[in-house]
Amino acid sequence: MKSNRKLCVFVALLALASFAIAQDPPKEAGPFREPDLVELVKLDPTIRLDIRYATKNNFLGRPVYKQARAFLQRPAAEALVRVNQKLRTQGFGLIVFDGYRPWSVTKAFWDATPEDKKIFVADPSKGSRHNRGCAIDLSMFELATGKIVQMPSEYDEMTERSHINYECGSPESKRLRSILKTAMEGEGFAVYEPEWWHYDYKDWKEYPIGNVPFNRIKK
Repeated sequence: MKSNRKLCVFVALLALASFAIAQDPPKEAGPFREPDLVELVKLDPTIRLDIRYATKNNFLGRPVYKQARAFLQRPAAEALVRVNQKLRTQGFGLIVFDGYRPWSVTKAFWDATPEDKKIFVADPSKGSRHNRGCAIDLSMFELATGKIVQMPSEYDEMTERSHINYECGSPESKRLRSILKTAMEGEGFAVYEPEWWHYDYKDWKEYPIGNVPFNRIKK
C-alpha cells in the first residue's frame, strides 16, 4: 500500500512538473535589446483604447487581462504616436485593441482555438510578436463623430474577410483599410496579411519574448 501511495505521489509530481514546463515561454538565444515597454496613452492621450481582452467582448468570451492597458517597446510606441498625428490631419484617430501581450495569454489563445483557425493566433512554442512588445492590433475612428470606422470585417473575426487583400468589402471600407495601412507602413510597421488590424514593428526580432503582466511593468 505504501509503495502504491509513493507511486501516486511521484506521478502527481511528474504531472505538475510537466504542466509547469508547458507554461514557460520558449528559451531563445540572444542577444536582445533591454525591454522598455511604454504605456501608449502616456505618450499620446489622444490614442483611444478598446482593450477587448480585458472584457468579455472577444473571441474567448471572457476577460484575459485584469487591466485595460496597452504597451509597446519605446521605438514602436513613438512610431505609433507619429502615425496617430499624421492620421489626425486626415480626420482620423487611432483606436487600439491590443499591444504587448504576455506569453501566457498567447498560450491560452492557442489552446482555445480550433486547428482550422490557428492562422489567427500565434504558436506559443515560437512566441508572438505581441509577446515582444512590437505588435499592435488597431483601427481608426472619426475625429468628427468619435465613431469607429467600418472595415471589411470586425476585429478578431476569423474569416477570409479579415485578410488585408480581401476584395469583396465595400469601396469605403477598403479605402479606410488602405489609409490605415499606408500610415502604418510609413512609420516602419508591416501588416500581418490574414488580419488587417495586426501590424508588426520592424525591430521585433531584437526583443525577447515577454511574460510580465501589466501590473508589473515598471513605469
